[in-house]
Amino acid sequence: MATSNTKVVRLSFATEGGKTFTITIPNPREDLNQAEVLTVMNTIVSSNIFLTTSGALTGLRDVKVIGTVTDDLFDPPQA
Repeated sequence: MATSNTKVVRLSFATEGGKTFTITIPNPREDLNQAEVLTVMNTIVSSNIFLTTSGALTGLRDVKVIGTVTDDLFDPPQA
């Protein structure tokens, strides 16, 4: 039985088709700040490197750092 903590940063973008495209990146730096993230997101949009099913990325929607704590209550015996 163990407890694990994980974090991801979730970058959400608007698309030409009016939908949301999300990129999830594991293990973000602890000192990550808004200015850095917004700079990277704007670079992604202006570089036009992703083409989604609803078209190219057109703008920024949201940024979240999400932390998850998992308590493993049972480990089955290994055979």
